[in-house]
Amino acid sequence: MKKIVIALLSLVMITTAYAQVEKQQYDKAIARLREAKSELERFYALDRAAKASVNIGNKQEAKQLAEELQGLMQKYRDDWNYGNVVQDVNIVLGRIAVSEGRIEDAKKHLLEAGKSPGSPQMDSFGPNMTLAKDLLEKGEKDVVIQYFELCSKFWEMDSGKLKQWTQQVRDGQIPDFGPNLLY
Repeated sequence: MKKIVIALLSLVMITTAYAQVEKQQYDKAIARLREAKSELERFYALDRAAKASVNIGNKQEAKQLAEELQGLMQKYRDDWNYGNVVQDVNIVLGRIAVSEGRIEDAKKHLLEAGKSPGSPQMDSFGPNMTLAKDLLEKGEKDVVIQYFELCSKFWEMDSGKLKQWTQQVRDGQIPDFGPNLLY
């Protein structure tokens, strides 16, 4: 019994610490957004702010920020950050859709995220897998495998992860996406 209590207390402490880190990241992202002095600076700050907002559960703000970013996307199509924005807008809107039970919308957003042309970060470290994980938890294996296939077009340095994850999903598992849940 004592081991169970210790384990539960440890879990509570870890969860609390994680929530505090997410809140700190949110505070920094919102501060950076507020400090933006130009539209381009705002373009760079919006994606982090939208992701941080959805991570702390502020869906309304996350949606507003993602939609603002979506409105700026085409203007900055030639910018190095464009591929990140394509991904981030769709991951945020898709995660909101999952939380609201709109699974078909979430699936569409996941596929749109996979249509990103990539970016320096995504080409090296890979795409964000939070929406893929959310959809796997809802049993949506096929769309996640399609997302992996789309990501293979830009993620050149995946070290075999996409192939491994695809097999795990086919086997009915949810892969350990590691840091790809944080990007």
